[in-house]
Amino acid sequence: MIKQKKTGQIIVISSPSGGGKGSIIAGLLQNNPKDRWLSISTTSREIRDNDIPGETYNFVSKEEFEQKIVEGYFLEYTNYVGNYYGTPKEFIKEKLDAGIDVILEIEIEGASNIKKLIPEAIFIFIMPPSLKILVERLRKRNTDDTDKIMKRFHTAYKEINEVTKYNYVVVNDELSEAIEKVEAIIKAEKCRVDRIEEVYLDTKEEEIHELLINEKEFKNENLSEKIK
Repeated sequence: MIKQKKTGQIIVISSPSGGGKGSIIAGLLQNNPKDRWLSISTTSREIRDNDIPGETYNFVSKEEFEQKIVEGYFLEYTNYVGNYYGTPKEFIKEKLDAGIDVILEIEIEGASNIKKLIPEAIFIFIMPPSLKILVERLRKRNTDDTDKIMKRFHTAYKEINEVTKYNYVVVNDELSEAIEKVEAIIKAEKCRVDRIEEVYLDTKEEEIHELLINEKEFKNENLSEKIK
């Protein structure tokens, strides 16, 4: 029998802007809300029309963010397309100790910072089907002007070349299929040998083991009776 570690896992999910990581994470949380928790990042960027403060991000000013850096508030932080993004330390250890998986939705540089701090975390990169579709998704958002879209596109092109730094890559063509693939990764990771805390034998297995190593007893006993 196997006793697995009951601590949660840190799951880092990244993608280029428009790659669809937010939609995939929403699906993961909906599938298993009790055993998963999304760490809400803090950002200094402006609030968009579709943002929900405290759910999409915790929004602060640039000055407030920089003060939090000084205070050691963040596990990691980065500057992405002119704005700060950071992962608060608060609650992460508490959730992991309770056996809850912590999902971090962060950019490439932030993921690299986490990998240095927590190399055993699961790193998943969400890839758009093509750069053409990526641009279409960015345009459909209606949140950025053409210049910002082009800046995000060029950043995305560079980010895609960082995919080899991740453990897994999932192409987000059909959303439901992409969510299923990420679910499969999480389940497989829970079966890793390094998550085994202890290997032990229960009473029946011990009896059979003793029976097999004792040739005389083995000849005189009915094995079928022993394993009922």
